[in-house]
Amino acid sequence: MKIIWHGHASFRIEIGGQVLLIDPWLEGNPMLEEEHHEAAIAGATHVLITHGHFDHANSAPEICKSLGIPCVGIFDLMGYWEQKHGLEVVGFNKGGTVDLGGVKVTMVNATHSSAEATADGPRYMGHESGYMISGEGHTIYVSGDTDIMADMEWMGDIHKPDIGILCAGGHFTMDMARASYAAKRYFDFKTVIPCHYRTFPLLEQSAEVMKAELKGVEVIEPEVMQAIEI
Repeated sequence: MKIIWHGHASFRIEIGGQVLLIDPWLEGNPMLEEEHHEAAIAGATHVLITHGHFDHANSAPEICKSLGIPCVGIFDLMGYWEQKHGLEVVGFNKGGTVDLGGVKVTMVNATHSSAEATADGPRYMGHESGYMISGEGHTIYVSGDTDIMADMEWMGDIHKPDIGILCAGGHFTMDMARASYAAKRYFDFKTVIPCHYRTFPLLEQSAEVMKAELKGVEVIEPEVMQAIEI
């Protein structure tokens, strides 16, 4: 398995023969140089979207159309994009599981917001979500944008993820301390990868707090376009 950070909350996960792009953000992403855009999406088999905000969703329709691959996410948003952009979509909802060629993805709760900016103001884009991604004997919890939730207790108990990709930049999501608290209280991760940080000055810039708090857990600060192999 390879997990490759594209900056912010964007990831490429190569797992079980599939290549999943999580919240791919190309144009306007200050952490992903344009020269890396082609390599970032090459060979992708699916795009997974956690919610409709621009820094998670804006690049997805064009990527899906250019590569001829399906977009996977909350039913409301997928239905809208299917109609608006003519995309092939896999729309499902909280508690649902889809099989993406042997890699199973379950949609779980998140607490945030989800809207697209339009000329008439914000347009609701379906509920925000996270994912449990299972393959190659591992389960990855992709938190999406969220704060701590009591739901994390049963999510950790049922799915038992060993890898956590956790938003931890603060201001818009959990910060490093809150994400660390959630990881310790509700999960038994072997590996944690923070995200949604370092992108802008108002977000946290390092994971030193998380490293100090999560004793016995491998906390990996990702570097853009550098593969983490598990």
